[in-house]
Amino acid sequence: MLAVPDYEFWFVTGSQFLYGEDQLKQVAKDAEDIVDKLNASGKLPYKVVFKDVMTTADGITKFMKEVNYNDNVAGVITWMHTFSPAKNWIRGTKLLQKPLLHLATQYLNKIPYDTIDFDYMNLNQSAHGDREYGYINARLGVHNKIVYGYWGDEETQTEIAKWEDVAVAYNESFKLKVCRFGDTMRNVAVTEGDKVQAQIDLGWTVDYYGVGDLVQEISKVSEADVDKEYEKLATDYTLVQGDNDPETYKHSVRVQLAQYLGIKSFLDRGGYSAFTTNFEDLWGMEQLPGLAAQLLMRDGYGFGAEGDWKTAALGRLMKIMSHNQKTAFMEDYTLDLRKGHEAILGSHMLEVDPSIASDKPRVEVHPLDIGGKADPARLVFTGSEGDAIDVTLADFRDGYKFISYPVNANKPEAETPNLPVAKQLWTPKVGLKAGATKWIENGGGHHTVFTFALDEEQINDLVTMFGLKSVVID
Repeated sequence: MLAVPDYEFWFVTGSQFLYGEDQLKQVAKDAEDIVDKLNASGKLPYKVVFKDVMTTADGITKFMKEVNYNDNVAGVITWMHTFSPAKNWIRGTKLLQKPLLHLATQYLNKIPYDTIDFDYMNLNQSAHGDREYGYINARLGVHNKIVYGYWGDEETQTEIAKWEDVAVAYNESFKLKVCRFGDTMRNVAVTEGDKVQAQIDLGWTVDYYGVGDLVQEISKVSEADVDKEYEKLATDYTLVQGDNDPETYKHSVRVQLAQYLGIKSFLDRGGYSAFTTNFEDLWGMEQLPGLAAQLLMRDGYGFGAEGDWKTAALGRLMKIMSHNQKTAFMEDYTLDLRKGHEAILGSHMLEVDPSIASDKPRVEVHPLDIGGKADPARLVFTGSEGDAIDVTLADFRDGYKFISYPVNANKPEAETPNLPVAKQLWTPKVGLKAGATKWIENGGGHHTVFTFALDEEQINDLVTMFGLKSVVID
């Protein structure tokens, strides 16, 4: 997968000098123990680092500034071990530019009835310390996450882990660059978008390049490098010659592998982690990138067809959040409207990510009526079953809006011998009629990112970090 920096999260606990030096030492000791055990749990995808006990406004402000300036730090986790006067947190919290998680927990998970005294009560004040701290965050309108529960419980650790993934994606969003090879499909509305506003709100840089620039890059790919990729392809996937003669099949596959290497080289040199193509913009290219685009998505790059840079960037973010697991570019293609069978068949001309495959993908070569180019190689497979979500991003004059719904994913009821593409069947959990109606009412597009590895809470957390609007159809 495309590399993601080895981020860390800084952990601080709130207290005050009122309780004395011995109490503060115990607060620090307990906080360090929590952090050590969270890291040792194996649940968290990114390391947590204990930094300090926060007791003054100046100390908190200095700490938050350090978080902002340190590129390795993806966010802050706070815990109120004792009561921590929340006015101390105002200035620093207002300055914080990275995600904030309030861990509302307690060092011990029970009340020691036989031994409890006021020393214990003064030390373990999370119950009302959390409310004081929560008040000031609510008053400031902070886009923070609250995880409530015992820190040693698996459920709590899982919530922290999911939030870490979202926070890292948020940080990476402000470095994200999308490469557009050609423009959007002519006369299509939903794939348009305000690139300046996207950079303001989401941090995305969206650049255009003529297809000729890509053709030139592909021409530099050596036959030896294509040979290596062909050998690897034969190991990873099943090569199916079908009705093609051997030379035609091999040539078509090699064209796609050269495209894969050329696009990858172009993207990596420019620092791009997402890209688009358009079947109307194929000057000098022998085939529409199919297998090439699928292999790049496999590697973690975001992709959007028909110039859809919004979906390409969204796909990259969701791949970061999911660690590139079972997350794919998708399009609503056709419907089953029979009572008791209501479903959407999702697919695309060629470019669906193999990470959602339930079987070993096959490399096949078939004609493609759209684009007017030679028969392209592509990966053909059937999607998976289980709980999933489908997400899109739409641009309106009052801002960007995330639209999503949870779905029940299934395999098609039968094979599709005349449709040699990757495909995924699903039904919105609220039902096809209700789900599709709300999707259309809210202006949701036909290009989406479909994932088995994330949930609606994570999408909502991401939207909250950006301070944008969202519609969850559930």
